[in-house]
Order: sequence, then C-alpha cells, then structure tokens
Amino acid sequence: MSRRVKEFIEIQDHASLDELIAKLTEVRDALPAQPEAELRLKGDDVFGRKLSISYFRDQTADEAECEKRYAEARKEDKERDLARLQQELGVVCYTPNRKGKLRIVA
Repeated sequence: MSRRVKEFIEIQDHASLDELIAKLTEVRDALPAQPEAELRLKGDDVFGRKLSISYFRDQTADEAECEKRYAEARKEDKERDLARLQQELGVVCYTPNRKGKLRIVA
C-alpha cells in the first residue's frame, strides 16, 4: 500500500496582490489529484509573515524504498526486544505455595 506524504510550500511576503495571485495559481495548478490542500498564515510583524500551503502527495519510489528498509529494521529490533523479554520472563517461574500465594522461584 502506498502511503501519502505531507508536503509544504511557503510563500514569503509579496509586494503586490497580482504577484501573490499568480504564485497561488501556479501552486494550485501544480498540485496532484486530491491533495487535501490547506493554507495558513504564519509569522508576525517582527520576523515577517508567510503563507504556508500543505498538501498530501503519493510517496516516490525512492521514499518508499527507504521507508521499507527502515520498517524492516524496526521490525527486527522489535523481534529482538520481544525475544529478550521472553527470555527474561522465561527465567522467572511463578509457583503457588500451600497458602495459595504466589512465590517467585529463580
């Protein structure tokens, strides 16, 4: 199954409204199908403002291959941790004593 990746585009302050409209139109035309795009205004008066556009796109083949490698490594780590925990738990046995209480036997 192919995952979707959230991509960001930031547009700095523009001097004219026409430039901003042209840039937004260009960005909209370049978006993939069903992008679930979202526009936000970020920043302040001190550091400046910018428009931030986020949208979803399908993973590239390189990204999918990289994620697959890391997913396999994560799976191996989890299997190692599980084996270690099972080994630790296998050393400790619980046997009931005569009074019905549990006693740890090592």
